Amino acid sequence: MPARHSTLTDIERQLDRYFEFLRLEKNLSPRSLSSYNFDLVKYSDFLKRNSITNAVQATEDSVSKFIHRLHKSGLAPRSIARHISAVRGFHRFLVAEQEAKNDPTENLEPPKRTRKLPEVLTVHEIDEIFKQPDVHQPLGVRDRAILEVLYATGVRVTEPISLKEPNLLFKDGLILVYGKGSKERLVPIGKSARKWVERYRRDVRVSLAKRGSSVNYVFLNARGKRISRAAIWDMVAKYARLAKIQKEVHPHTFRHSFATHLLEGGADLRAVQEMLGHADISTTQIYTHIDREYLKEVHRTFHPRG
Repeated sequence: MPARHSTLTDIERQLDRYFEFLRLEKNLSPRSLSSYNFDLVKYSDFLKRNSITNAVQATEDSVSKFIHRLHKSGLAPRSIARHISAVRGFHRFLVAEQEAKNDPTENLEPPKRTRKLPEVLTVHEIDEIFKQPDVHQPLGVRDRAILEVLYATGVRVTEPISLKEPNLLFKDGLILVYGKGSKERLVPIGKSARKWVERYRRDVRVSLAKRGSSVNYVFLNARGKRISRAAIWDMVAKYARLAKIQKEVHPHTFRHSFATHLLEGGADLRAVQEMLGHADISTTQIYTHIDREYLKEVHRTFHPRG
């Protein structure tokens, strides 16, 4: 931050020194410095309006009132947490510089971040997306097969692009995928997805593989190389748009829909955790929240006193 040479309050001098510390000692980027400046100027203005011109005079109550003001302004929990982090860093700096004896943020806890429920497609919306690829064209068959696999297995987008021919264990109704940390897991795959993958392999993949080095990957691009993550993102967005789906749809939307539809149908949470490859069941539990939201919506819509 540029130095200021006009008459400064103590807190403005303290902030100048802190920004200099962040720039020179912490080597923060201009963007990060700008973010710290925005949050801390807001904090210093609040203190000055409360007759505090030196940050050393700030108390735990002062900081709490500042956080309360942020809440009242309707700021998102993520943004409030960022402000708290900036204020805490500033006061810790003053303690480290032996300018302050106490840190008024020591007992502050950041607000709990609410997890945003992921977008989920209905079964009808998924069917509409499946109708969009032109299956009279080779790449349309490939695209339909990829869409079917995304929904049938709930895999992450990086997993089907890494899928190789020996990983298709169709006799057992399974595919072998490599997830985060190269952890492998077996995932069931239904008849419809198997049918489209087999059609793609028989009628399309053979000719695509002749054009480039496929290295045994199942899903190939028009040049015969492994299809990319970006290509699948673009494909999903295109077909969702053609299907006139108003929601924001990306490959992970199929994963969310897969898990939600299983749980709505009565599937065991542990089984869904295993299929998704979640290390912690709390990650899978987000989908039970979606299910509850759906149930509440049904209640509001159809109950006489909803």
